[in-house]
Amino acid sequence: MDEKVVVVGQGYVGLPLAMRAVRAGFTVVGIDVDPWRVKRLNAAETYIEDVGDEALDAALRTGRYHATTAYADAEGFDVGVVTVPTPLHEGVPDLRHVADAGRSLAAFIRPGVTVVLESTTYPGTTEEYLRQVLEEGSGLRTPGDFHLGYSPERIDPGNERWRLENTPKIVSGVDAASLAKVQAFYGRIVDDAVPVSSPRVAELSKLLENTFRHVNVALVNELSIFAGQLGIDVWEAIDAASTKPFGYMRFTPGPGVGGHCLPIDPSYLSWKVKRSLGHTFRFVELANDINDHMPDHVVHRLTLALNERRKPVKDSRILVLGLAYKKNTGDLRESPAIGVVKALRRLGADVRAADPHIETCSLPFDVEMAELTATELARADAVLILTDHDRFDYELVARASALVFDTRNRCRGANVERI
Repeated sequence: MDEKVVVVGQGYVGLPLAMRAVRAGFTVVGIDVDPWRVKRLNAAETYIEDVGDEALDAALRTGRYHATTAYADAEGFDVGVVTVPTPLHEGVPDLRHVADAGRSLAAFIRPGVTVVLESTTYPGTTEEYLRQVLEEGSGLRTPGDFHLGYSPERIDPGNERWRLENTPKIVSGVDAASLAKVQAFYGRIVDDAVPVSSPRVAELSKLLENTFRHVNVALVNELSIFAGQLGIDVWEAIDAASTKPFGYMRFTPGPGVGGHCLPIDPSYLSWKVKRSLGHTFRFVELANDINDHMPDHVVHRLTLALNERRKPVKDSRILVLGLAYKKNTGDLRESPAIGVVKALRRLGADVRAADPHIETCSLPFDVEMAELTATELARADAVLILTDHDRFDYELVARASALVFDTRNRCRGANVERI
């Protein structure tokens, strides 16, 4: 009989995992609280770039996958994976989605099952928080009755080279038996499952990965501000430094950071250090401050560029290219573009946006969407590149625009200014 896997959360982490589990031979139930998502999934209509309609349809046709809002469908599961969001609320980790998922799964826990948390969180969540929720709801204990572990997600939306199956997957368990179960499960899902000694180590490793990137992005963002004031091309300096074959890793500036990881995950680590040790994590707090203010810097630079051409921001027509936080995706979570657009509109600018990956209905604000054409470019007083989707024609942008402010280093020309 096929082993039954329940994946709670059918977003950019849970849905690829569910699809991969179906291909590995598991019977999979995808649970999501959003009825709209569930309806689309069961109709083989995807909303995740990394999972196409064809892959979803193939999974449905096996008869071993279906999506649902009903936790009752979790009955009889062998492995339960929790991939729900873990946002911040007023600077404090918000684990209500983890708690809700844990309480709902607990009703169907029986001896021998395995539960894995994938949501990014602070060290101690699995062993101290989720374990208590599961034990109270099931009346069983771990270690002993059921298995519990943590395996941080490493999904990079839009990355065609590194996907779920070929990205090494860190695995952990609350005891040796749990680790063995978690490792065996992911051993069928990914090419390389990397065991560590405890969930705390696995939880910290995920925060380390994202804090490393967050801090280094902040470094080059602040460097880009000062380099511009010194009259130095920061992009040329980065290209030059990138020729060093050791002791250097390339990071590039931009309009800020977005997604659910960089703006949030380092703050989980900072909160845990402050709460448990009473110390401030100065690197994280400084990086937060720098990256949070990059949208303001972009608006300031664009304002200066328009002033040089005797144009105020007010009533200027500005075409924004790219609203998603990451190239070649339609993900708007915590996108710095949202702050930039709102700031420009507060200043009275006539803002339009082009983004081939985003549906107008998904926008969290009211902005007129436009096609990237020579006519649209020519009508704009300024073109602002915030997300450098590969589907944009950058030669056309540089040729047809009066002014381009490029935060992603994709355009060249006398009419182009770069961050």
